[in-house]
Amino acid sequence: MTKNDPDFSDGVDVSSLSNGDIISGKVGSRDAILVRSKDKFYILDAFCSHYHAPLKDGLVIDNEILCPWHHARFNLQTGMAICAPAFDPIKGWRAEIIGDKVVARERLQQVEKALIASDQAPKNVVIIGAGAAGFAAAFTLREEGYEGEILMIFNDSSPPYDRPNLSKDYLSGNAPLDWLPLRPEEWYHEHKINLKSNTFVEKIDTEAKKLTLQDGSIISFDKLLIATGADPVKLIIPGTGIEHIHYLRTIKDCDSIISSANNVKCAVVIGASFIGLEVAAALRKRGLEVRVVAPETIPMAKILGPEIGLFVKKLHEDNGVIFHLEDVATEMADNKLILKSGRVLQAELLVIGVGVKPNLKLAEDAGLSIDKGVLVNSFLQTSVPDIYAAGDIARWPDKITGQDIRVEHWVVAERQGQVAARNMLGKKQNFDVAPFFWSQHYDQTISYVGHAPAWNRHEISGDPMSGSCTVTYYYDAKKLAVATLGRDIQNLCAEVSFEQEIKSKS
Repeated sequence: MTKNDPDFSDGVDVSSLSNGDIISGKVGSRDAILVRSKDKFYILDAFCSHYHAPLKDGLVIDNEILCPWHHARFNLQTGMAICAPAFDPIKGWRAEIIGDKVVARERLQQVEKALIASDQAPKNVVIIGAGAAGFAAAFTLREEGYEGEILMIFNDSSPPYDRPNLSKDYLSGNAPLDWLPLRPEEWYHEHKINLKSNTFVEKIDTEAKKLTLQDGSIISFDKLLIATGADPVKLIIPGTGIEHIHYLRTIKDCDSIISSANNVKCAVVIGASFIGLEVAAALRKRGLEVRVVAPETIPMAKILGPEIGLFVKKLHEDNGVIFHLEDVATEMADNKLILKSGRVLQAELLVIGVGVKPNLKLAEDAGLSIDKGVLVNSFLQTSVPDIYAAGDIARWPDKITGQDIRVEHWVVAERQGQVAARNMLGKKQNFDVAPFFWSQHYDQTISYVGHAPAWNRHEISGDPMSGSCTVTYYYDAKKLAVATLGRDIQNLCAEVSFEQEIKSKS
């Protein structure tokens, strides 16, 4: 916002805005935006409640405004967050037309949520997992007016936290620990959400609707959400002698990497995936020499194509990362990593990022239908109707590809948690969402919407090496996904286009 932005308290000419326009300004001392949609006017806080993105750069669709960075959505009339990754509302002001001007008046009050009648609600809800899907489900149950018991059981010492930040700002030292919790611990007490941390669920009895925990205790459920997530794939390398070997999945993992990074000068990352390269960028910001070892010729080319892959490679090289591509680690010895090529790398710190595998054993042992994930219908119900699955483990019918798919994206998991929660309350909401993720590398963000597990042609608009382009991925004539660099609005438009296609097939 600039000092020349208008004060909406003084009014803005109605004729200066067309439908879909967003202008920035102030209401007194507060930054605000003024939106015109379907000839109605809305005045709202200027920034997304997720990562503080400027909503003036977003997209207006009907009665919603979409965040340009991470695709959160807000209701224009109420300011309520209606789609993850934002959960908190943005506040608004009443907009009044006076003559030929639209003027900001008093602050609008939060909409009171309607409570669900006890005879229409489940007796209790148990959530296994406290990642993106688990937290989103618990939050949404309360937002939807559910007053019954909620229990979250998870094998982590920390309540739900912002996992994407682990490989980005937190690891690089740009975000303090208190940024990570999705909610403070007292919030769970206030909302009567019981947390059972550091706990394994050993067994699900689908007929008796009971869980057996690792200590032998039994917990009953009326509705159950399984959101057990995924674990890093372990890479077995012969030899010993590297003191600091790490994987990154939890806060504890990240703190361990940070502790090691404070005492060494050089690091090796095995894997040129999104997580691997985000870790490489974070460690470079900490001043370490960083080398990346990976078998591919161009990083990320299989997913994003060679053009974006070459841009990402150059971006990291420009920031001091050294790549050892078309090579693999074969042995460790005395803080050194020996590669198949014969090259020997100094590796006081080794971070392995070669993918994750979904935690399916609990669901499989319970007899739920499994096929490269827990099979769910469009309501995210498993083969047992009162049991739902969401997040990294869920494999759902996707109308873009026409196939059952499973993806490992934070925003997808959050949105599935929201939909599963509503359906446990009888809402019958389809999960009709185009998958979205973002990856941050230094000051460059890659945004990707859709899902193209296999594609045989792609079209490029713009120059990837300039950091501004749109790449569209097809299988024959079928458009499957869109990736962008520096073109947030185009990525939002692609998401909206995919979702319109999904709705047309419903």
